[in-house]
Amino acid sequence: MRAMTPDERRAFLLEGSRTAKLATVRRDGRPHVVPVWFDLDGDDVMLTTGAKTVKGRAIRRDGRVCLCVDDETPPFAFVTIEGEAIVEQSPGELLRWATRIGGRYMGSEGAEEYGRRNAVEGELLVRVRPARVVARAGIAA
Repeated sequence: MRAMTPDERRAFLLEGSRTAKLATVRRDGRPHVVPVWFDLDGDDVMLTTGAKTVKGRAIRRDGRVCLCVDDETPPFAFVTIEGEAIVEQSPGELLRWATRIGGRYMGSEGAEEYGRRNAVEGELLVRVRPARVVARAGIAA
């Protein structure tokens, strides 16, 4: 096993359509983990979610989150990101990021449709600022 370089980590996170598993903390302290689509803005992780979802409510109450992205094929690899989730308020940025994320997961032909569908009132644009990152490759090597 070895640590990934920053460039390897970025390439790993952006490869294909890997989802991140987002962990938040419920009001009563129980953990909540859910897969999310994401993209990167520099080192920040960008995602969208509904304001009334468990994760949306948790992020607005307590911005501490953790993300995990992994490769489930040998020799296995993963990146975990602990950080603060910040809800951004710009409708224009919500549309831009929802479209960009949609393009990553649905292809360029579905990007605009996904963006319009997810850039509506009640949706949140979330920026995760990394505080701690662990990135390992060749787990079983």
